[in-house]
Amino acid sequence: MAFPSDFLRELEARSPIEEIAPGYVQLKRRGRNLVGLCPFHNEKTPSFNVYPENNSFYCFGCHKGGGVFQFVMEAEHLAFQDAVRWLAQRAGMEVPEEGADDGMSRLRTRILEINREAGRFYFGVLSTPEGAAGLEYLKGRGLSNATIRRFGLGYAPESGFALVNHLRQKGYAPSEITAADMARTSQRGNLYDRYRGRVMFPIFDLRGNVVAFGGRVLGDEKPKYINTSDTPVYHKSSGLFAMNLAKDAGTRQLILAEGYMDVIALHQAGFSNAIASLGTSLTEEQARIIRRYADEVVICYDADEAGQRATQRAIPILKQTGLRVRVVTVPGGKDPDGFIRSHGENGPLRFKQLLEAGGNDTEYALAKARAKYDLATEDGKSRYLREAVETVLAGLDGMERDIYAGKLAEETGVGKESILEAARRTAAGLGQKRRREQIRAQQQVAAAQTVVNGDKEKNLKTALAEEGIIAFLFKNPEKGAELSALLPPEKLVTGWGRRVYGLLLGKTMERNISFGDLSEALTPGELSELSRVAAERREAPPTWEDVKEYCRIILREGGFSDPERIKNATREELSEYWEELRKRKLK
Repeated sequence: MAFPSDFLRELEARSPIEEIAPGYVQLKRRGRNLVGLCPFHNEKTPSFNVYPENNSFYCFGCHKGGGVFQFVMEAEHLAFQDAVRWLAQRAGMEVPEEGADDGMSRLRTRILEINREAGRFYFGVLSTPEGAAGLEYLKGRGLSNATIRRFGLGYAPESGFALVNHLRQKGYAPSEITAADMARTSQRGNLYDRYRGRVMFPIFDLRGNVVAFGGRVLGDEKPKYINTSDTPVYHKSSGLFAMNLAKDAGTRQLILAEGYMDVIALHQAGFSNAIASLGTSLTEEQARIIRRYADEVVICYDADEAGQRATQRAIPILKQTGLRVRVVTVPGGKDPDGFIRSHGENGPLRFKQLLEAGGNDTEYALAKARAKYDLATEDGKSRYLREAVETVLAGLDGMERDIYAGKLAEETGVGKESILEAARRTAAGLGQKRRREQIRAQQQVAAAQTVVNGDKEKNLKTALAEEGIIAFLFKNPEKGAELSALLPPEKLVTGWGRRVYGLLLGKTMERNISFGDLSEALTPGELSELSRVAAERREAPPTWEDVKEYCRIILREGGFSDPERIKNATREELSEYWEELRKRKLK
């Protein structure tokens, strides 16, 4: 649906981006702006900028930008209509609902309702004869009634139609139930429950909505767990189990465990900062979400081989976001849940001791390498040193490298300077490789930048003039009528320029122009391009004299710097162009 412009303007005014963005990224003030590590891609040098003066953002690394609506769309993976509702709820504003609702927005709302109803249904089943087996399983795992209630745990009956019948009685259509992935359709076209005979773990988003479920069988049948597939309200790549609780734990440290039961057992034992990734290896997107709420992550995956491989994959992903990483390996091959239960009343204390004794990621990597070799032999020492230097020391900064080179020297009896020299040579080689990769990445980004304004490359001079005019008009809409007389929209050369310039001219009869005014008319890519244009010219904004010169450039060049444009021009266009060239020579 199209929202009234007055409503969008008021909502934008009540939604300062400098108040919303810090929920997703740590920002530091730099002059009039705020700067931080981008929440939308991994980076080590801050390139994400927030501009309070016009309620916008732009990242000079990944080139995403726009207003507060676009920020919420990117951060929360929402469509525009849903981002508006998200901000309206935050601002305490009622959303106008006249006209037909947007189809996808309505479906998302219905799926969230279905998930909430399903969670209540599963929880209720636990207290019935049908759910006795599920309750017995949870109690057998040592969970209290309070923990079961806090996490909203439940049980899916064996029958295969209990939830479907319940939801249909509540008025939900089969298409909505299947869109929520709460049911599947048989070959005969009949709807049946997605989860049957399983303990149910609801998954909440950061706002407390039930967005998905995980279901575990009571025995050892395969698959042990099944999880909700991606839906319009849920994406596995960004989901984190119990993050809705852990973010309010009052600490900037998070414990990253491997599964639902580990997390629940840790919370029950008093470690309310425990979370887990959902049915997948840790992703960069999950790591960026974790970074919003933590400075340090303690990885506490299972001690088996799969858990250790997952640990080694997770470490670099977490470190790329700027997180400190420590690793706890549970002794005896147990998972955190099993370890805590095996020590009875002392379980929480023993686990706390494990946490305090856990080493950082460097110590973990060296211990993993050391375990492969027999350091009593010269060959074992040599191979251990080679791996330690290539995979660990070469990636450390100067001070850390010096510390761990000293520890390796003590372990192996090899001189510290020899180890440091080998690490420096390896680091230099890795540095050259990284620089080549960065150049390739920059080339890819540069190529991607031309997608939104594909005409720019062949008409660089006029395209830059167009950008200057657009930046000026965006900030000075009162000049719209005068500018339109100087330069009609059809005279602009690039498609992006004509489109944005025309829209801005149409808005100049209103008050100031904001990104919110253009949110429904421009694509995210077009808004990002406009955000870049405004950001790059913020410190030295074009003057009216600059704009008049830009207009002369566009009218004079007319895009004929492009050989293809000349080849395909009409006779009238060429005549106008040659006449303009003749006048310029006479001046």
